[in-house]
Amino acid sequence: MRPFEPTWWLPGAHLPTIWGKKVRRQRLVHDRIERLTTLDGDHLTLARMGQATAGKRHLLVLHGLEGDIRAKYAHGLLALARERGWSGDLMLFRSCDGEINSARRLYHSGETSDLDLVVRHLASTAPGLELVVCGVSLGGNVLVKWLGELGDAATPMVLRAAAVSVPFDLAEGARFLEHGFSRWYARHFLKTLLPKALKKLEQFPGAFDGSRARLARTFWEFDDAVTAPLHGFRDAADYYEHSSSMRHIERVRVPLLLLSALDDPFVPPAVMAAAASHASVNKAIRCELTARGGHVGWIEGTIWPSTYYMEQMAIHYLSS
Repeated sequence: MRPFEPTWWLPGAHLPTIWGKKVRRQRLVHDRIERLTTLDGDHLTLARMGQATAGKRHLLVLHGLEGDIRAKYAHGLLALARERGWSGDLMLFRSCDGEINSARRLYHSGETSDLDLVVRHLASTAPGLELVVCGVSLGGNVLVKWLGELGDAATPMVLRAAAVSVPFDLAEGARFLEHGFSRWYARHFLKTLLPKALKKLEQFPGAFDGSRARLARTFWEFDDAVTAPLHGFRDAADYYEHSSSMRHIERVRVPLLLLSALDDPFVPPAVMAAAASHASVNKAIRCELTARGGHVGWIEGTIWPSTYYMEQMAIHYLSS
């Protein structure tokens, strides 16, 4: 893996973080949409590229918080995969396909049963498929947690995996996002999270306290008012404790790349240091911490066209 060479025209951590979502141009590369029925009678949506077939490498991408079918980094990853002759899927978490799902629950940072369903579906419909998985931000936390939960049982299904900009410790991340400019990110995400939650409350009256939800201004307040009661946790602290991927790192057995930037405005440096410490005792994991890059940023080159280090390195690792 080559060193990251940050571009001069996006200094700091916040500009690279925001650029990819707000300014980057990226063509969507999927060719169709398919739905899977979940065990609880709900649905999952896959944005599919090519045909998954035995003996062929296939990339499954898990997006971050409030990502959708237009997630630019996801299509950047899929485009690089297509150049190598791979097929691929972008898995959209429940409610992220533009439709409020029918079950009582939504999605959250520690919910791994839907990922498990998709992986087993791919394994059963295309036996011998060379499946590689890349999880980004929230999707990275889900991926690392699922790999750790399964341990050796994941190795027959997944060849290699990459998890980038992973929050690792959700409680510390929520606290970190309550300070400085990082507070803007919480407000940004709550603009879509809260309307979804209130639509879910219309479907299931009494599922949580709507008045408390409307007053939420931080991730901790939102998760305490909505995520925890909606998904069977006592409170936000209980949700964070059971959903953080940190304690699962040492149990991962699938070859895994962890890629994070030390200036990530979502994750405290101490959390990344702790994750690197856990990874250091696991021979299956390669942990790469760059000094700069922001959160799912890592932009190199000129303005048009720019290049995206994370996507190149993730695909390079998953190609091995």
